[in-house]
Amino acid sequence: MFDAFTKVISQADARGEYINDDKINALNALVADGNKRIDVVNRITSNSSAIVANAARSLFADQPQLIAPGGNAYTSRRMAACLRDMEIILRYVTYAIFSGDGSVLDDRCLNGLRETYTALGVPGGSVANGVDKMKEAAIAMANDRDGVTSGDCSSLISELGGYFDRASAAVS
Repeated sequence: MFDAFTKVISQADARGEYINDDKINALNALVADGNKRIDVVNRITSNSSAIVANAARSLFADQPQLIAPGGNAYTSRRMAACLRDMEIILRYVTYAIFSGDGSVLDDRCLNGLRETYTALGVPGGSVANGVDKMKEAAIAMANDRDGVTSGDCSSLISELGGYFDRASAAVS
């Protein structure tokens, strides 16, 4: 399997041609898109602890029954499991945005997650609410133009939101 650059070179070589401007422009666009993805992933990754902590704090403020005695996040062990799961979901969202492919999110994180939560008695709606709070924070960070490769990022932001939506739907 060839990467995009090797494929262009191989095709040009097979035809005995130079690489034309259209191919070079397409590869330049690919690199620019990749740089934007790297910027977004770096920004989310470097703020992941804050994203998870703030989302959890907001979730527990909205749904205090979760941390009350008998709640699903009551006791430090359960709270730690909740934060761990939020962090894992966020991490796999960054993998998906980096690669531009949600299959890693589906295959390694979301498949069977709803069933696991149901078996454990974890309220999927609350998890989905936490994912939505992480989405808001991550998109706000990704939309901050300071230090991000210039250019239109609207489709990338939409893609990022879609991965969070996919995670939210998978658990609710």
